[in-house]
Amino acid sequence: MAERAASAPGALLCALVWAAAAAAGGGPEASPAPGAFGHVYRGAVNISAERVYAFAYRSEPGQVDAVRVYVNSSSENLRYPVLFVVRQQKGVLSWQVPLIFRGLYQRTYNYQEVSRTLCPSEPTPETRPSDQIIFVDVASMAPFNIAYELVVTRLENFQLETNKAFNFTASPSQPQYFLYKFPQDVDSVIINVVSDAAYPCSVVSVQDIVCPVYDLDHNVEFDGVYQSMTKQAAITVQRKDFPGEQFFIVFVIKPEDYACGGSVPSSIHGNVNRTWNLQRTKNLQVTIVPSIKKSVYVQAMFFSFLSFLSFYLGSVVVAFVHYIRVQRKASAGRLSPEHGSGMMTSSHPISASTPEGTSYGAIDESSSSGVHQLSSPEHRPPGASDTDSSVEEESDFDTMPEIESDKNIIRTKVFLYLSDLSRKDRRIVSKKYKIYFWNIITIAVFYALPVIQLVITYQTVVNVTGNQDICYYNFLCAHPLGVLSAFNNILSNVGHMMLGFLFLLIVLRRDILHRRAMEMKDIYTLDYGIPKHFGLFYAMGIALMMEGVLSACYHVCPNYSNFQFDTSFMYMIAGLCMLKLYQTRHPDINASAYSAYASFAVVISLAVLGVVFGKNDMWFWVIFSMIHVLASLALSTQIYYMGRFKIDGPDSDVGIFRRAVMVLYTDCIQQCSRPMYMDRMVLLIVGNLVNWSFAIFGLLYRPRDFASYILGIFICNLLLYLAFYIIMKLRSSEKLLPIPMFCIVATAVVWAAALYFFFQTLSSWEETPPESREKNRPCILLGFFDDHDVWHFLSAAALFFSFLVLLTLDDDLDTVRRDKIPVF
Repeated sequence: MAERAASAPGALLCALVWAAAAAAGGGPEASPAPGAFGHVYRGAVNISAERVYAFAYRSEPGQVDAVRVYVNSSSENLRYPVLFVVRQQKGVLSWQVPLIFRGLYQRTYNYQEVSRTLCPSEPTPETRPSDQIIFVDVASMAPFNIAYELVVTRLENFQLETNKAFNFTASPSQPQYFLYKFPQDVDSVIINVVSDAAYPCSVVSVQDIVCPVYDLDHNVEFDGVYQSMTKQAAITVQRKDFPGEQFFIVFVIKPEDYACGGSVPSSIHGNVNRTWNLQRTKNLQVTIVPSIKKSVYVQAMFFSFLSFLSFYLGSVVVAFVHYIRVQRKASAGRLSPEHGSGMMTSSHPISASTPEGTSYGAIDESSSSGVHQLSSPEHRPPGASDTDSSVEEESDFDTMPEIESDKNIIRTKVFLYLSDLSRKDRRIVSKKYKIYFWNIITIAVFYALPVIQLVITYQTVVNVTGNQDICYYNFLCAHPLGVLSAFNNILSNVGHMMLGFLFLLIVLRRDILHRRAMEMKDIYTLDYGIPKHFGLFYAMGIALMMEGVLSACYHVCPNYSNFQFDTSFMYMIAGLCMLKLYQTRHPDINASAYSAYASFAVVISLAVLGVVFGKNDMWFWVIFSMIHVLASLALSTQIYYMGRFKIDGPDSDVGIFRRAVMVLYTDCIQQCSRPMYMDRMVLLIVGNLVNWSFAIFGLLYRPRDFASYILGIFICNLLLYLAFYIIMKLRSSEKLLPIPMFCIVATAVVWAAALYFFFQTLSSWEETPPESREKNRPCILLGFFDDHDVWHFLSAAALFFSFLVLLTLDDDLDTVRRDKIPVF
């Protein structure tokens, strides 16, 4: 059994050990045989005969030497496996052949070839070489001989180098791991691992320099940081996390592919499924590249804040220019100084004349104006304060039969003007719209606090367990800071918060200036232009800020369980924009804050149900499509009849059918050639076609990203209504002033750019973590931000410009009497 040693000192050491064992009474079968690296040893063992091999080598100062042991046994007897025990200076490693891996449904995968890398000895501070020795024991409890093969080799490429690709192969029974040491000038590195084949599924782990190294499927998750992998994996490692400034990179091939989205083996009842020597070898390439320096973090933060502070500067410049223009007009005698200081964007006329071409339709409005003059509470005594706490509630007006009858007369006219739909007390209506603001603040607080607590828990779990399959980052561009794993995805949401706050400041300034004008009892402020109600604008600003907060929370650990954090306020923003656009010319009949937020809650609930059940359950799509179509029809009916359509009657159920029949007869038979409200009918027909198309598309294709599908419905409806509004505005000979025109163009351009980056999918929690990592891409901006971060920047700016469009779109009407402003 004796073989030539790898070196003379090693051979002498092994010979002395062998002689000592023989002198102690051990037989030749139990005595260690000096072994040679790279030599193939063949033998047989049984219950009364075992083999011991001693391998000695010399380690140079400061060098880490690694040894790999390959064993093979032709026996398929699982009752009597061959046991291999490797003894080192500071540890013991053992395994059996056949090596057994367990999968789903009690399936077992048995391998007769096993190869393991021994935990390398730490470099000694000594200045001279040191001798190392390894003992390999081979034994079995079998009453008969079992043959085996043994090969022990020294690894030449055990330590990986920076920016140098290294190729190797691994299998479930032959895992690999390598050593990496941080260079002096590198504080953080990214480990990039790629493979041409998606399967077999593998695991990449980063572990500290501690023995034993966990390199098998059942224990690789016990220590360190790890990711499952198909074609691509990336792990960012920081020097501060490893006191020794070095670590192991472990590569394990899983016996099954279900963890990576592959096929799941079916259960065979009554049998224990066994698979022998399944060929699951995977070719891998690992490259370690330095990550960004601290200076890049500083540059990225300066870029983020300065980019959006420029919006503040631009707003100040616009306000200053407008102030100068108003002062010049005041000094020229066009406006009184009081008007110049009291209005922000309005220039009221000094006479009651109306610009030519502002009338819409051909109907005499004298009767409407007369009713307005008699019943409008806006012409109240001078002593009535705008903030009077004793103001009557809205229900005091709406529940009076006379008012109800008056509503039916006014709102069912063929041609409506703004004076017809702004007849309620402005104080009551303003307070009604302020409820949107206070309610959304309440919702934001109660929603955000548990969200923040939950994502902190998620991040803590990731940091403690090391399981990077929990969160769906773009790992090729995930820059950690402190306890956060992807600080860049959080920083990029600062735009929503800063621009949301800026929008609140702009709305607040308009609100203050409008209140000053009202305090001066300006008759033109009362009777001209669109009624100024700012509650919905305040709610939109808060919603934009909360979108930034919750999107940042979502990106702390994006996954299947918290996706709604990123989308909830998106739905609310789209809904609030549609409500504001409708409220502009329908101030008296807009939805209450309670019903609006209740509707948003229903939408969010449907979004959650869609993600849970929408992937494969046809019944859900049928129910959702029916709800979608019926809701579209119900909303269309309310819009068409200006909220005056009611299904009721004196005879209970009989009255319901009677009312329905009368409506169908009047609007579909008597006036089938031309609807009573043509413009509204065109909008509603197009809107219903769009929504029915969405419903049919969802029913046929069942998109996997249900949250984006719902958001697409909201956005398409908002864009459709906005386009209709602008077209009708131009058709009514109204103008677009320079500021809203600039905002419209900016909104279109920025939204187009933002959507381009939005559709650059970098990850997807609808797939398994390794499948999601196949979509990962490197950073594209400053070496710090990826495509999704750019989407955050651009979408924040696009939403801000969209809000400004709604805020300034009708500034040209501030000089037009309300009984000349058409409603559409």
